[in-house]
Amino acid sequence: MSNIILNFTVPKEYNDTQAKWFLRNYCNISVRLLTALKLTPLGISRDGSLLRVIDNVYTGDVIRVKLPEDNNKIIPVETDLDICYEDEHILVVNKPPFMPVHPTHNHIDDTLANGVAFYLQSKGCTSCFRAINRIDRDTTGLVLLAKHSYAAANLVKNVKKVYSAVCQGIITEPGTVNANISLLEGHTIQRVAGTADGVHAVTHYKPLIIGNNHTLLEFNLETGRTHQIRVHMSYIGHPLAGDDMYGGSLEHINRQALHCKTITFIHPVTHKSVTVTTPLPKDMEQVINI
Repeated sequence: MSNIILNFTVPKEYNDTQAKWFLRNYCNISVRLLTALKLTPLGISRDGSLLRVIDNVYTGDVIRVKLPEDNNKIIPVETDLDICYEDEHILVVNKPPFMPVHPTHNHIDDTLANGVAFYLQSKGCTSCFRAINRIDRDTTGLVLLAKHSYAAANLVKNVKKVYSAVCQGIITEPGTVNANISLLEGHTIQRVAGTADGVHAVTHYKPLIIGNNHTLLEFNLETGRTHQIRVHMSYIGHPLAGDDMYGGSLEHINRQALHCKTITFIHPVTHKSVTVTTPLPKDMEQVINI
């Protein structure tokens, strides 16, 4: 795949300004990417000629940025992907249960990253795997991916996620859990809520559907702590169905009933708000008899 090209028009407030300040402050190009662009042939150009970062730019100039090609080291494996959104810069995939997002020593070639690598390679794209959000292996739902470093750098702070979960018991009113989260003593994965020395964590929830002595809830998070929804709901006595790590029963579902259903982000190139949604998976519907 040829290098991705981004074009930026210089506004009047950057007239007669050094290119590096225009690129850093107006175009939001990181120092790391700017350094890489200097090493890319015609990485930064104007009217077909090389533009040095110390050169001045002027109102109306169109500055052409040629992003360096990636070196993707992830093993491509053909996978059935549920793609919910795609353009030249962004990919959003609905991850199924029991699939890790990233390769590990135990999961070398059966991850979302492997499937995405194959998909992009089949389209002639050599992009690295850049997941902007991460969800657990057994959690389903939307994963936002950037196809290049510029998109990744400008997505990180502009993403809002909404989750769904099926919790045990009946919850009739919306609420908020404000309780610190820390590692359970002697454990490297399991967390516990309500500790004085933990990290600040706030979870907002509202009930949507009640059925089969379970409640489907929608979650908005003020913080993004590991296992936050799972730990907080267990803390208030309503663990997620199937979440045996935090007290949930495996009677109705064999994984934690947690799903990332909506992602909203500001597009790094068009600067427009984009919202992507995906329906509740069947195994979660069955718990509450939808």
